Amino acid sequence: MKKYSNYKSNYDKYPVVQVSETSENVCWQGWPEIVSQLNKSLENVHKPVKVLVVECYQGVYDEEVKSALKGQLPHTLWLDASSAMKTSEEINSFLKSDITDDEIFGYMTRYHMDCYFDEKKIAELREKVAGISAGVVIVYGVGAAYVMPESDVLVYADMARWEIQMRFRRNEISNVGVDNRMERASLQYKRGFFVDWRICDRFKKTLMSKWDYVLDTNVMGDPKMATAAIVDAGLKKASKSPFRVVPFFDPGPWGGQWMKEICDLDRETPNFAWCFDCVPEENSLYLGFGEVRFEIPSIDLVFSYPRELLGNPVYGRFGDEFPIRFDFLDTMGGGNLSLQVHPVTQYIRDTFGIYYTQDESCLLYTSDAADD
Repeated sequence: MKKYSNYKSNYDKYPVVQVSETSENVCWQGWPEIVSQLNKSLENVHKPVKVLVVECYQGVYDEEVKSALKGQLPHTLWLDASSAMKTSEEINSFLKSDITDDEIFGYMTRYHMDCYFDEKKIAELREKVAGISAGVVIVYGVGAAYVMPESDVLVYADMARWEIQMRFRRNEISNVGVDNRMERASLQYKRGFFVDWRICDRFKKTLMSKWDYVLDTNVMGDPKMATAAIVDAGLKKASKSPFRVVPFFDPGPWGGQWMKEICDLDRETPNFAWCFDCVPEENSLYLGFGEVRFEIPSIDLVFSYPRELLGNPVYGRFGDEFPIRFDFLDTMGGGNLSLQVHPVTQYIRDTFGIYYTQDESCLLYTSDAADD
């Protein structure tokens, strides 16, 4: 018996931008294939010392990636970018005004990747590289391309923010430069939102034209790596045609039962309050390479082709941000929706460093399905 709909759900929870008919020579799945391709790329570098840089977004499972690359990729020297960072106490002190002591609110940081690092430690790492006469040097981690800006092969390990949030909730990862994985997920999220993600995004945008490969480790144990060229082709295609980002769903205090039927969700979950159906800053984007579904943050599309996606007037006003979000809020069979309060533009700019506020338009839906 269906309570909210008389029709079978046709909601697509896994929309894909199909880029190529095959994954051959453009995308590799599983660590053995990935390592083999990286080895081939390094073999094509005709220099005595070859440098592979693996730059990471915040939230990557370092243990998984390092174990695979260290164990399977021949190298002479391995360097963790984290070893050149300031101490956690120094980082916390420096960023305190942006992290704040507030439980929820922070300030959009103005800082860049260099704020995490100790320049003396960086110089010491570069001296180690300079001391190598032959072989492969691998530099890994958040800020690896800051520590070693010149590389022969550059891999970017990207992460979707929704997956980062799930890892926060499971106490699996820390924020950048600190060991706080056991901290409350809400505090980790706040720090990510106001500080880490802003810094990582700024640095990512300086690297996007230099990538050789993009690494997708959003699903543990199922890594994929694609050429930068094919990823860019997918982003360009999405910028010129209709597409959907990958939706995600979350329970909440007012959560209802409507979305379970309409979107064909897990019936055992107590409720679903939100469906984030198009929030490019939070959602991911699936690119299809043959049968392989490759996941990247959908904000990469906004960063890569903002004018094509947004149009000149919107781009001129908001820059490379997507200023519209589409959500489903489900209260059917649930509780009362929370009170939505948004500050005026001047206040949000002065208080939080955010340059536009949120205006809301709601479309109310009531079910007319027969209650058989």
